[in-house]
Amino acid sequence: MNNAKSVLITGATRGLGEHLARQFAARGYRLALTGRKREDLDRLGAELSGQAAEIVLETLDVTNFESIAPVLNRCAEQLNGLDVVVVNAGVGFATPAGKGHFKLIRQTIDVNLTAAIATAEAAVELFRSQGHGQVVGISSIAGVRGMRNNGVYSATKAGFSRYLQALRLETRRDGIVVTDLAPGYIDTDLNRSLASRPFLVSAEKGTRIMADLIERKVSFRYVPPLPWTLVAQLLKWLPDSLVAKM
Repeated sequence: MNNAKSVLITGATRGLGEHLARQFAARGYRLALTGRKREDLDRLGAELSGQAAEIVLETLDVTNFESIAPVLNRCAEQLNGLDVVVVNAGVGFATPAGKGHFKLIRQTIDVNLTAAIATAEAAVELFRSQGHGQVVGISSIAGVRGMRNNGVYSATKAGFSRYLQALRLETRRDGIVVTDLAPGYIDTDLNRSLASRPFLVSAEKGTRIMADLIERKVSFRYVPPLPWTLVAQLLKWLPDSLVAKM
């Protein structure tokens, strides 16, 4: 029996998910990778097949909420259990208020909040049956403060982070670890259209830090921890007049 740890990553075919898959493959994990497009999954699976101990690929549109638990359970069956589930799938749109962007607003809530919670719920149910497991939620520095033109994205990330806090309290006696990682600006397609990306780090560096923190089973960290731990505290106290200019 393969004793390598197993990790499932949602939204694994691009951005942070893809780079996290590469990090865990290089560390010899058994991988369960999910994404919306089969061709992207097949491409990534072929690239990582020589590194990961084992790879399972499953197509998953996380907004089909009822399909999430069955996909997680199938992956667990194929890998003889899951040690870590990384709730990573997400979208990021500029949605200035009152400008007719409700379709994007609803999509952001569906993916970043409803689907994220649905994935974590399915993971917890699985982990309780196993007697162990780690739920990793990807929130954001954007959850610290509502930012101009990105209020809905900020709200979904803040909401998911608060859910993870409560989940940690509810599962603390169940052998389940709950980790909340809040990245700053990590270089991916999600943020490349932004005019300003302070303290930017490469995707490789950012996800290496994230993988290290997941292995350490931390409860919560900003990524990278410095300078974002300090910046987050500053953001909480800046007056609206200054934040509005950002």
